[in-house]
Amino acid sequence: MATCPEIDPAAPLQFVVNAAAGSSDAEAKREVIEAALRAGGRRGDLLFCSPAELTGLAQQAATRAIATRAAMVAVGGDGTLNTVAQAAHVVGCAMGVVPQGTFNYFARTHGIPADPAKAVRLLLRAEPAPVQVAGINDRVFLVNASLGLYPDLLEDREAYKARFGRSRWVAFVAACATLLRAQRRLRLHIEMAGTVRDVQTLTLFVGNNRLQLQQFGAEPQDTLAGTPGDGSMAALMLRPIGTLSMIGLMLHGAMGRLGEAAGVEGFEFQHMVVKPTMAPGRKEVVVAFDGEVARMRAPIDIRVLDKPLYLLQAPDALRIQGAVEAAA
Repeated sequence: MATCPEIDPAAPLQFVVNAAAGSSDAEAKREVIEAALRAGGRRGDLLFCSPAELTGLAQQAATRAIATRAAMVAVGGDGTLNTVAQAAHVVGCAMGVVPQGTFNYFARTHGIPADPAKAVRLLLRAEPAPVQVAGINDRVFLVNASLGLYPDLLEDREAYKARFGRSRWVAFVAACATLLRAQRRLRLHIEMAGTVRDVQTLTLFVGNNRLQLQQFGAEPQDTLAGTPGDGSMAALMLRPIGTLSMIGLMLHGAMGRLGEAAGVEGFEFQHMVVKPTMAPGRKEVVVAFDGEVARMRAPIDIRVLDKPLYLLQAPDALRIQGAVEAAA
């Protein structure tokens, strides 16, 4: 494991701000962050960008942060956090989070308040600590990754948000619409821990975040050392089912009891290779990770990464307080 980076309090924090994330406009975000920095007697560079510019800006900020013994801070939702984490993980710099998304599973898991001003104040007294990240082929992910139905769900959710606004109810309605028209089946050859399986499924969902799995009611029994997000990951597979069974599945999910639904299989793992059966001539499969959808060449390699991400977190007493604030 690499050495935990040291932070120079005099070095300006590098804030990477996705101007399209969340409901606040760019100027309001600037005012909140700058006010918290002034109150804490710290400096910070606020780097605003569009979604298309995010990857390049995150790489520049990570290089600057490691050179100046500073930290880079992601301001946005899970997709923004993923992009910034990718850059921070490559160079080994510390990373902070000011959440701006709908669910914010990663931030909530690590006791980071949903309120931006409180999140910045926590950053000013925080220290870098290693947290588990996972990889899907050459990409880092923090919360989840998936094939099949779940990428369809994410695309539908974005369309519904564009039409009806950002809220958890909009996300839920979009999920229901996607599930009810689910037809496509995946045929997967899975290699894992010396075993081989051939399965048919509507989706393969991989969770690296215990909080999200708990809210689904789909946390698997501990069968490996550690827990999802802390030593292992969890996989969920949904076998092909009829419309009535799909309605029952949605009800179980809405009640946080997805693991009890018929047709859902869950298990833990640390490394898995997935080889989808594809049409002749096709070499790529649609995947989702941390709310982003992309195409990747098969086979799909999913594993817990040996190298951690160094996340700015408060000392234990403050982390407990932050967890309470984040849940409020």
